Amino acid sequence: MTVTETTANLADRRARLFTRINKLDGWFKVLGLSFMTPLLRALAGDNPRAQGKQIWQLLGVPVLAIMGFLLLWGNLAPRVETSLGAIPGPAQVWSQVQVLHGEHLAENARRTEFLQRQDARNAELVAAGQADRVRERSYTGSPTYYNQIWTSVQTVFFGFIIATAIAVPLGIAAGLSPTANAALNPLIQIFKPVSPLAWLPIVTMVVSAVYVTQDGMFSRSFLTSAITVTLCSLWPTLINTALGVASIDRDLISVSRVLKLNTWTKITRLVLPSALPLIFTGLRLSLGVGWMVLIAAEMLAQNPGLGKFVWDEFQNGSSTSLARIMVAVFTIGIIGFLLDRMMYALQSLFTYSNNR
Repeated sequence: MTVTETTANLADRRARLFTRINKLDGWFKVLGLSFMTPLLRALAGDNPRAQGKQIWQLLGVPVLAIMGFLLLWGNLAPRVETSLGAIPGPAQVWSQVQVLHGEHLAENARRTEFLQRQDARNAELVAAGQADRVRERSYTGSPTYYNQIWTSVQTVFFGFIIATAIAVPLGIAAGLSPTANAALNPLIQIFKPVSPLAWLPIVTMVVSAVYVTQDGMFSRSFLTSAITVTLCSLWPTLINTALGVASIDRDLISVSRVLKLNTWTKITRLVLPSALPLIFTGLRLSLGVGWMVLIAAEMLAQNPGLGKFVWDEFQNGSSTSLARIMVAVFTIGIIGFLLDRMMYALQSLFTYSNNR
């Protein structure tokens, strides 16, 4: 093999490597790992100096900012005295993360022990011919921190799905029909600014009056929180869907008329594909709003979830309460970030502009 052929093979191999890196770049952006692209390109030998600047901008600066924040927090927090003691620093907050994890493991161990005792007792009754005395009881221990996180996540998704099911069809109608837009616009302008704290008492009373069953699929507290999320989070999706549909090229609508497409085909083949980027922008905003609303609703109504955890710790007033509240604050922020990344990933899968 000649030197020219060897050089050509190496160049071809590098080109394929850079192509793979460029394909991964979209997923790195979705996951919030944009710094991985210049890092991989630098390792592959692509202008390390220029890639180093990108790595510094995308990774070095954020890491430096986080370290600076932790340093300031650790130095300033102990100087602020409250009725519950000094503001906890990073070390105390991390300590409570470990405590909460240990409490979860201990509660799970107690639950497992309870179920094992119940199974053993029922097996003895069956063996003794007393099957009629067999009872299955649910474990009624206190929910752990992880249980409350899961409750909040389930609630926000339930409310968000209902909001999406309402907002997207209404937004499409408003975008396609000036009459529908004129009818919906005043309602949007009136109800969009309403605080969840105003909706919550109304929703609580309506749910209590309508949902009277005691053995339904959902608890009243769950429905109250979820419906409050729905009422506050549907507006960004509705507005962005209407805007996206109204912004469609009029030539496409004219083509649909020429081809005599029915309404369903026109919406699924022309309207939705063109409006999807703005619809997903609305969905991301709605999910973020819903997550913030949920925490406030859980706190005020004392419904299970992270909001109730924060309120209970505030009322508890122990020496570790502030640190545990700070754990909840960071948890809420991290989950909010992950929810946004999840919606961005879905947007990347379903919209052409992010996959070209």
